[in-house]
Amino acid sequence: LQESESENKLDGETASDSESKSEFSGSSPVPTSDDTPEVLNRALSNLSSRWKNWWVRGILTLAMITFFFIIIYLGPMVLMTIVMCVQIKCFHEIITIGYNVYHSYDLPWFRTLSWYFLLCVNYFFYGETVTDYFFTLVQREEPLRILSKYHRFISFALYLTGFCMFVLSLVKKHYRLQFYMFGWTHVTLLIVVTQSHLIIHNLFEGMIWFIVPISCVICNDIMAYMFGFFFGRTPLIKLSPKKTWEGFIGGFFSTVLFGLLLSYVMSGYRCFTCPVEFNNDTNSFTVDCEPSELFQLQEYNIPVVLHSVLGWKTVRMYPFQIHSIALSTFASLIGPFGGFFASGFKRAFKIKDFANTIPGHGGIMDRFDCQYLMATFVNVYIASFIRGPNPSKLIQQFLTLRPDQQLHIFNTLKAHLVDRGVLGSLEDA
Repeated sequence: LQESESENKLDGETASDSESKSEFSGSSPVPTSDDTPEVLNRALSNLSSRWKNWWVRGILTLAMITFFFIIIYLGPMVLMTIVMCVQIKCFHEIITIGYNVYHSYDLPWFRTLSWYFLLCVNYFFYGETVTDYFFTLVQREEPLRILSKYHRFISFALYLTGFCMFVLSLVKKHYRLQFYMFGWTHVTLLIVVTQSHLIIHNLFEGMIWFIVPISCVICNDIMAYMFGFFFGRTPLIKLSPKKTWEGFIGGFFSTVLFGLLLSYVMSGYRCFTCPVEFNNDTNSFTVDCEPSELFQLQEYNIPVVLHSVLGWKTVRMYPFQIHSIALSTFASLIGPFGGFFASGFKRAFKIKDFANTIPGHGGIMDRFDCQYLMATFVNVYIASFIRGPNPSKLIQQFLTLRPDQQLHIFNTLKAHLVDRGVLGSLEDA
């Protein structure tokens, strides 16, 4: 006791801080309830709990997959809206856990400030997206042009307002708990908002970059569960006792095969492969373009050692299918660690699920724990191996310069093209 008291003094902890420990030192588990629809309970009443859970998860999984197909059919704008709704719900689930586990009921302004910071961060990220992808629309409207010009300053001013509100809300007997929850809110924003923003960026590169990674994670989750349910014998990781090596390996091979097949089907449709762009004439999103080399069939030589096995010397496939192997491999080998991380989080706070939103599956965050990690990988992968310099964005930046700066760049570029002989050939043509 003496040692702990001395450590507390070294940390600058006052008596009021130690009082606040009692508010969260004995945190009790957040209660969960069985909210399985009554019709399913009655229909599956004769089954064991193991098989009942299997049927409940299966039926709800089919329902979610059907909903996923519907929103894909409705187009990119609906997809972005759904991503935004999922982000808000995930944020709500994590903040609610902190609110309950740490007994933060008496903290002044905690929930208000949490949602205010969510608004600020979304304003910053989506403002950047609007400026990048809808530059012509922004330049056409005077209010949008002003907001775009001072966007980062406005974002910082909004955050600074929230920061000052937090400092003013500090209460002597709750100092430590308030700073715990301040950190909790910001880590939640980092995990949820930043990565949902990357999902939308992937979507703008083409719906195939959105659908294939998400589908690979869904496939891996389903197949790992199926293989583990029927063949699982060897535990995989202590954080998730139900996960097995049989499910992990079976999910890997199934996901790679699924990624190859899905990529082959989707690569033949422009609505999936073309970047999502905003048409200023119709004020709507368009997905029409000339397919890039990634989505044009090419012939590849098969290694000699496989000739006798496959009976082929060459194979025709889309280059994107090769990239899909990388995506599906990450979804199978690294993606599950997002789920393991979530499992560790839930064990740390003695809860079964993030929420009870989806019967048999838990909360929305329980379904998207791997998706957020996958979204970050896809964004990094596109930036590293796919995306080159974007001419349209360079032109946007060029148009914002002063006339003398534009003229200087024009003369420099013209001299460079003449030296290379490109401009002369264009004039002759």
